[in-house]
Order: sequence, then C-alpha cells, then structure tokens
Amino acid sequence: PRFKKLKIGAGHRLDVKASGVFVLGIGHGNKLLTDLYNCHLSRVYTVGGLFGKATDDFSDTGNLVEKTTFDHITREKLERILAVIQGTNQKALLMYSNIDMKTQEAYELAVKGLIRPMGKSPPIITAVRCLQFALPEFHLEIHCLHETQQYLRKMVHEIGLELKSSAVCTQVRRIRDGVFTVDDALPRTQWNMQSIQEAIQNCQLKVETELEKTLGEHLVSHEQSLQHNTATMCQQRDGQQKERG
Repeated sequence: PRFKKLKIGAGHRLDVKASGVFVLGIGHGNKLLTDLYNCHLSRVYTVGGLFGKATDDFSDTGNLVEKTTFDHITREKLERILAVIQGTNQKALLMYSNIDMKTQEAYELAVKGLIRPMGKSPPIITAVRCLQFALPEFHLEIHCLHETQQYLRKMVHEIGLELKSSAVCTQVRRIRDGVFTVDDALPRTQWNMQSIQEAIQNCQLKVETELEKTLGEHLVSHEQSLQHNTATMCQQRDGQQKERG
C-alpha cells in the first residue's frame, strides 16, 4: 500500500444532532488545521425552528416541557428580534477584538473583513437573517464565531421566549466552515483516496490565500514590533558603549 499510516485530525466538531461541513486534516493538513483555527474564521449554519413548544434540550426530539400559542408572531416581529441579537453581538465582537475603532489599523482591518477576536471569546453571532417564515416553522441563516451547535439550539429557544411564546430547534446544518463550503464536502460515497486527493488539491489555493490574508497581517505587525524592539536595544547598546568610551 502507498500509505501504511495516516495522521488524521478533526476541525470544528459537529454533534450527533447536527449535519453539514466537517473539516478533516490529513498528514500535513493537521498543521493547516491549527493555522486555520488561529484565523478564527466564522462559520455559517442554516437553523430550523418550530414555534409553540419547549423541550428540555431545546431540540424537537427532547422531552416536552410546555406548549404555547404562536398565532401572534409575525415575520416582522421575528426580524426585529434578530436585529437586536445582531446589534448586541456586534458590540461584543468589537470588544473582544481589542481594536480601537478610531485608528487607521481598525479601518484597514474593517475594509479587509478581518475584525474578529484573535483569542478566546464567548460565542458571537456576526450576522443572522430569516430565510423562511411559515408559522409555526421558520428557518434562519446564522454566521458565528466560537459557537457550539447546542448554543444555536438555545438561541432558537430564547427567540421563542422573546416573542412571548416558545420554540424548539428542528435542524442545525453547517453550510460553511471558514473557507470550506458544502460544495467542497465529499459525500460518503466519495470517501476514497482519489476523491480525497482531488478535494485537497481543489481547496489548496483558497486555504493558502486565507492564511496569507489573515495571519499575514498579524505576522507583519509582529515583525514590525520585533524590528522596533531590536532597534531600541541597539540604540541602548550604542549609548552604553559611548558612555564607557
């Protein structure tokens, strides 16, 4: 066999009730997985909800806790709640990004779409919109950082409460994980070496481009800081030598 041993690493996990894009690293890809993790890229989900009931785990398969009315809910009311959620999370995004929005650096990062927490933070919703609304069902598209699928289910539950009702989550499907989309994913029938190699080659360019765009900015800033510190140390040494002379 061509390969006797392959090291395989997993990217951001999907729990047993979720579906969609799940990224794996093979061989050198494990290092790239770490680099992509350090980019803190957003992920996109389609999330289904059902108004009118609540369960103990926020999913439609959990144990029923209560039933509520939902006839008073409109798409306009739902979108108003979504706007509040997005506004609140935008403030959190700026706070955890540790960027002074009045600086030139902040402007340049904003233009490139690079404002994001580069360290640990609570889950942050960067964008959310309603895709479909037909009572009692609704579907959302959610862009987020540092989330879990259970967090998204709880979000559906809290939306129901805000609308003076209740809601359970019927579906969590990840349609994008960083640079990877559903179109890049291999269905189970294509889990063979040839298809995997082709998928790696097809994604190679956009992975390299994203790493250069995101981590390159921070590496440049780090190198400039090192050069400044080195120059300062040299000046201090020159000054000490002159004093000795």
